[in-house]
Amino acid sequence: MYIIVGLGNPDRKYVNTRHNIGFEVIDAIAERNDIVLGEQKHKAVIGKGMVAGQKAVLVKPITYMNLSGESVRSVIDFYKVDEKSELIVISDDISLDVGQIRIRKRGSAGGHNGLKNIILHLGHDSFIRVRMGVGDKPPKLDLADYVLGHFLQEEREAVNESVRNAALAIETIIAEGPDAAMNQYNTRKRPTQEEES
Repeated sequence: MYIIVGLGNPDRKYVNTRHNIGFEVIDAIAERNDIVLGEQKHKAVIGKGMVAGQKAVLVKPITYMNLSGESVRSVIDFYKVDEKSELIVISDDISLDVGQIRIRKRGSAGGHNGLKNIILHLGHDSFIRVRMGVGDKPPKLDLADYVLGHFLQEEREAVNESVRNAALAIETIIAEGPDAAMNQYNTRKRPTQEEES
């Protein structure tokens, strides 16, 4: 069984913000696999079904980002999964360009408060994560204001494509393993026109 957690904040005002891209990926997986998200337990909205031929629980924590680990710990304890191989966490990442995806099998929180809290509650950082690029913040803009802000209209197409790709990547992780997904979906930064010339 796999636990697939998308990170975000629960209030309506946070819908489609950079910080909530993890929720968008969960919604895409649910739609692709006919899973209904609606049950509230483990401090989350969850949905149970099959993904890539395996039982899966989709999880959208409603603790707010900084306390995401409380929900993740509760789900893992209830379903008794091996968090090192059967937990997949989807988060936003400002160090990646909009549209980029980076899959990792372990690693630090990289300054992300949701990941930091999950690592705190698990007691280790050895779990699969899918990092979704949301672009670096502009100079002089507060980081919290940036990640809680909405994507620009011209970014939306790349965001939608990365959400679709992340859903496919997670199905690949389950069907073929994280290494296969990393080889297929870890995208390089697109060169700028100056770098190309």
